[in-house]
This record gives sequence, structure tokens and C-alpha cells, in this order.
Amino acid sequence: MSEVGSVAGVDEAGRGPLAGPVVAAAVILCGRQIRGLADSKILSAARRAALHPRIRDRCHVGVGIASVEEIDALNIFAATMLAMTRAVEALCKTAGCDPERVLVDGNLTPHGRTAGWRWRAEPIVGGDAIERCISAASIVAKETRDAMMVEADARYPGYGFARHKGYGTRDHMAALGELGPCPLHRRSFAPVRQLVLI
Repeated sequence: MSEVGSVAGVDEAGRGPLAGPVVAAAVILCGRQIRGLADSKILSAARRAALHPRIRDRCHVGVGIASVEEIDALNIFAATMLAMTRAVEALCKTAGCDPERVLVDGNLTPHGRTAGWRWRAEPIVGGDAIERCISAASIVAKETRDAMMVEADARYPGYGFARHKGYGTRDHMAALGELGPCPLHRRSFAPVRQLVLI
């Protein structure tokens, strides 16, 4: 059970890809320290994979997802704020109480932007490299989303989702041109929208 005064870190994965959901994670670090936490983008895949279960086992964790349909209906920024709100809501359930403060990676928070956000929030630019709780959230968000895209690769073969995780790589763009968009592609993103209009 987390204590009153606990601090949660929040980060997201998947704002930039052309396909797949945006995933946010919220983490409260608990008593047992986890060594090696850092921004998920600078960690090797093997290191992230090793840290992810430790964070899940030793910390309070919540994950929130905004679907491709929500991204297209709202826009990616609003969908990201929604995923963050859902992540903190899920965290509150696992922790048994609300965090006193929420540190959000970036220069904006869901406060005043997303219905249901009720927590005191502080944006921290580059927070995933500064605050350990945000570093942990960045790892959980990325590992969770990457696993979803690996599963998507089996459902929608030919796009290479397991390799590029939905980002607009040369191989992905070539597959898009050949196969057209699948249900996981974000129609509101220009490279996909242009193909739909052709």
C-alpha cells in the first residue's frame, strides 16, 4: 500500500508512429530500489526487458491505453493525455490511494485538458532522464507498447510491426504502399491519410 505523499511518474510511448495505440504508464517507486533506471530511449532492448519485470514486481504500476480509433477521433495530443489519465486511474487502484503529486514527462500535463484528471501535476521536460519514477514509467510504457506491436505483427503480417513498432521507417512505408493501411494504421496521420485518399 502506498503512503500519502507518494509521488508518481508518468510517461508515454507511441506518439510518433503511424500505427498502433499510444500507451502511458504511471509508477510509484516503493521501498526496494531498482538500479539502472534511465530514459527508456537510451537503454538497450535487453536492459529494458530486464528492468520491466522488476518495476512491475517492486513498484505500484498503472497502464493506460488510447486506441487508434481514439487517436483519429481526438488527435494524438488529446489521446496521449487520455492515456496518461487512464494510467494514473489504474495506478490508484493498484496502490490503494491517490498519489499526492504526479510528475509528467514533457512540458504539459493532462490537468485541465482531460476529463477525469484530478491530481496535482507537474510537467518536467526531459523528466525521463531526471526523475527515477518517470524513468520507470517510460520503461513500462515502451515495453508494454512494444509487446502489443509484436502481437500485432502476427495479426497483420507483411508490415513489419515487430521490427519497427509502427514507426514510419522505409520498410514500413514500402509495405504501406504495397498493402495499403490496415486497421492499426492512424488515418489522421498524413502519410496514411494520403494513401487512403489515392
